Amino acid sequence: MKLLRFFNILVFFSFPFLLSCEEENPVEDPKPVPYDLEAELPFYFGKNYEIPDDNPMTIQGVELGRMLFYEKKLSGDNTQACASCHQQKNAFSDSNRFSTGIDGIDGTRNSMSLANLLWNQKFFWDGRANSLEEQALIPIQDPIEMHQSLEDAVAKLQASDIYPPKFKQAFESEIITAENIAKAIAQFERTLISSSSKYDLYLKGEYELTAQEQLGLDLFFTHPVPQINLRGGNCGDCHTNVLTSGELNAFDGFHNNGLDEDNDMQDEGLKNVTGNDFDQAKFKAPTLRNIALTAPYMHDGRFSTLEEVLDHYDLHIKKSTTLDPLIREASNELTLPEDPIRLFLTNEEKEAIIAFLHLLTDEEFINDPRFSDPFN
Repeated sequence: MKLLRFFNILVFFSFPFLLSCEEENPVEDPKPVPYDLEAELPFYFGKNYEIPDDNPMTIQGVELGRMLFYEKKLSGDNTQACASCHQQKNAFSDSNRFSTGIDGIDGTRNSMSLANLLWNQKFFWDGRANSLEEQALIPIQDPIEMHQSLEDAVAKLQASDIYPPKFKQAFESEIITAENIAKAIAQFERTLISSSSKYDLYLKGEYELTAQEQLGLDLFFTHPVPQINLRGGNCGDCHTNVLTSGELNAFDGFHNNGLDEDNDMQDEGLKNVTGNDFDQAKFKAPTLRNIALTAPYMHDGRFSTLEEVLDHYDLHIKKSTTLDPLIREASNELTLPEDPIRLFLTNEEKEAIIAFLHLLTDEEFINDPRFSDPFN
C-alpha cells in the first residue's frame, strides 16, 4: 500500500515535468521537400529561366498545383478547370478555335499550349502577365472563362476536407490564400517540360533525320537570301532556337505576322498592353513544340491545318504598318517593294517543313502520368 502511494506521488509530481518536456520539444510538421527541376532539364534548352525567390519548387507544391490545375471548384459553377481549355492530349491546348467559358460564351482567342513555359517571361497572346503566378489567377476571374472571384475560390477550397492539409504541407499554413493558389499552379506548370520528341533524339545524336526531315529543318531555320540562292522557310526568325519559341527576353517574341491589313485588324494584340502604336497586332510567337497536336492555329484559330499556315506565309501575307520586317523582306526570289510579299516555296519544300514540324511531337509528354488528372 505504501509502495502504491509512493508511485502515485511520483507520477503526480513528474506529470508537469513530462508535459513541459513535450512542450519544449514539440513534434514539428515536415518541411516542404525541394523539387529537383534541374534534373529534368535538357542541357541544350539553356539556362535562360528564373524561378522566383518567393516561390521555390517543392514536391508538395507541385503536387498541390497539379490538383488545382484540374480543380473545377476554381470556376463559378464548379464545371471548369484550367485543364478544361488546356488538355494534356493536345499538349495542354484544346481543339477549339475559341474555348467556351462557364456561361456558354466563347472567348476571343485560341487556347495556347503550356509546354516549356519555364523559359517564358511574358504570358498570354498579348503578354499581359509577367509571371506564371500572375497568369494563373487571371482565367479564374475572367468573366468569360471561369468567372469567379478569388474570394469565392479561396472560400471553396478552405471549406473542403482535402485542401487545408495540402496547403499546410506545401506552404506551412492551412490558411488558403489566392497568392498560394497561384504559386502552386505556377510550380506545376513549370514542370510541363516537353523534351522527348524525335527532334530531341536528333539533338542528342540518337535519331537520324530522313532526307525530307533534314531539308525541312534546314528550311525552317534559314532566312532566304535570293541574291546568293540561299533558300529558306523563314520560320526560325520568329520561332528561334531549339525551343522553337520566339521569346528571348521582354517583348522580343512578339510579331505582326501579316494576318490582316491595318483596316481589318480586330485585335490590337500587344498594343492593348503597351499602348504603343508600334505594337499594333503583334502577338506572342508560341513554341511550336507539339504543333501537330495544337490545331487550330494563330491567336484567333483561323487556320485549321499546318498546310494552311504555310500557305499563309507563302502566299497571303497582308501588308500593314507594323508588319514584322523579317517577314516583309523575306522571299526566295528577287522582288520589288511594291510586289506582293511571297516566299515562293515549292510544294516539296512545304512538305519538308511540315515533316520537320511533325518531329516536334512528344508522345511521352502527352501521356506522362505526372501531368494527368489526379482525380481520375
